[in-house]
Amino acid sequence: MERRSFRAMGTTVELVVEADGVSGELAAGEEEFERLEQVMSRFRPDSELSRLNRQGGIEASADLAQVVGLAVAARERTGGAFDPTVHHAVELAGYDRTFTELPEDGPDDGASAPCGGRVVVEGRRIELEDGFAIDLGGIGKGFAAERVAERLALAGPCLVDAGGDIAVRGVPEAGAWSVAVDDDLTLGLVAGGVATSGRDRRTWRRGGQERHHLIDPGTGRPSETDLLRVTVVAPDAVEAEILAKALFLGGSSAASAADVPAVLVTEDGRRLTIGGL
Repeated sequence: MERRSFRAMGTTVELVVEADGVSGELAAGEEEFERLEQVMSRFRPDSELSRLNRQGGIEASADLAQVVGLAVAARERTGGAFDPTVHHAVELAGYDRTFTELPEDGPDDGASAPCGGRVVVEGRRIELEDGFAIDLGGIGKGFAAERVAERLALAGPCLVDAGGDIAVRGVPEAGAWSVAVDDDLTLGLVAGGVATSGRDRRTWRRGGQERHHLIDPGTGRPSETDLLRVTVVAPDAVEAEILAKALFLGGSSAASAADVPAVLVTEDGRRLTIGGL
């Protein structure tokens, strides 16, 4: 079992392959994360996504067109719960720079930004409605995890963990990949992906009040539900990311009624497993 850990896309990424002599493949996986970050990062002014957000329309690379297309389709499927046009709302909430650069506190004037802006993807052409911009944070990590897992799978069974967005290929000798949800619960994953959305890790304060990055598109503000964290198992990391966000915004009652394999943690400390998990 060989591993490689590095920083990319604002998080710690770990690559694991059950094979020997794969240092070259692991290095190539890291390079692919760096390349995709240059495509999708909202924090890099020279990234392709930043250029799209500035110009409002570009002839995009195949990668950017694909992931934006996935995000727009997800918005339709989730009734707007998963929305890539939350960029301005996230910034107004205070997340206007990388997380490590955020001040501990700052003013909060109660401002919000509209979400649900029109996004048109035709081939590689992407057009944004005036006044809107895209954030591909979570779905971008899931997309990158899936892309790198596809490559590493040529060398052997593998797992790619991009800060909780996890993709696996192949079954290791142990019989399953162990994925810890918390100190008391571990999932055995033999295929697909896992993603977690929550407000218990990436938080900051504005006006003395805690803020987080999970925006409710209906209000343009950080969402307010009774859920602290949602972990979803899905056919791939991209789908897991989409479903985790949608379940989180819906709250525990709506999430519990969904036929989605997931672990819910409520703000009062209850843990619920749903969807036959």
